[in-house]
Amino acid sequence: MSPEDKKLYQASLKSKDTEEWIDLLFYRPIGFRWALLFRRLGVSPNAVTIASIFLGVAAGVLFYFTSLPLNIIGIVLLVWANSYDSADGQLARLTGQKSELGRILDGMSGDCWFIAIYLAICLRLMPTWSFWIFILAALAGYCHSKQAAMADYYRNIHLFFLLGKQGSELDNACQEKEKYNRMSWQDEFIQKLFQYFYKNYTANQERMTPCFQRFFAELKAKYEDGVAPVEIREQFRQKSLSLMPLTNILSFNTRVIALFISLFIDMPWLYFVFELTVLNALFIYMVWRHEKISREMYNRQCSIVNVQ
Repeated sequence: MSPEDKKLYQASLKSKDTEEWIDLLFYRPIGFRWALLFRRLGVSPNAVTIASIFLGVAAGVLFYFTSLPLNIIGIVLLVWANSYDSADGQLARLTGQKSELGRILDGMSGDCWFIAIYLAICLRLMPTWSFWIFILAALAGYCHSKQAAMADYYRNIHLFFLLGKQGSELDNACQEKEKYNRMSWQDEFIQKLFQYFYKNYTANQERMTPCFQRFFAELKAKYEDGVAPVEIREQFRQKSLSLMPLTNILSFNTRVIALFISLFIDMPWLYFVFELTVLNALFIYMVWRHEKISREMYNRQCSIVNVQ
């Protein structure tokens, strides 16, 4: 990689704080090459995201079959889809083509992959599990959605305190609701539909973080846009840094490794059990720790005010 490409590659990353080692070793370098190609071809980040949805859904369909070769092809397609998922964000950062629609599509892409995967596994196991497999999958899917949403939220909170408002995608539920209300179903049906789900998504994230919301509201009351002085931001960043590996575990790579193993041993139901036990335990711990950090930082802010 040339010195110029190295600079571009670094510019395409979010931050070393939030990047997972598998992504840095594999997906980010591949995604960067895709991003350079798509930039030359004039392909938009949103088009790359949509392509990743088709690849991920195709992968899910192949997991319906008990044939190991077909499952391996599905795994390759899912890895390809995730490399595109990496590339769309890198392309957006390289070209400045960031948009809220792009963020919504990016979040939806993973949902589409896993809906296809869950459905394929359920249909595959239905002859032996009957309708019970759908109940197990629904519970796992619900937990998956909460895990992924909060992992994404905590990463963006961390990026906000590390890089400021421009370096993160920390959105506000009230503002998202206002955008939704301003849209017209008649003239902006697709955008308003996306916005409907996104405003609910951000509202759910905020409902699950009462201590952080109280701390953040305190910062907003004292500082413009909640961007606190460097000292406060660094204190929060240092405390939050230890949770970033957990946010990565609850995102893509770890869960997909578990999925691959369950498919290789022809026991895909084990993936749902992994979601409900191991990942849920990590999720509960992550939320508890982050809320504890937020409570401590809020109390520190209040004590400073009282001293003054």
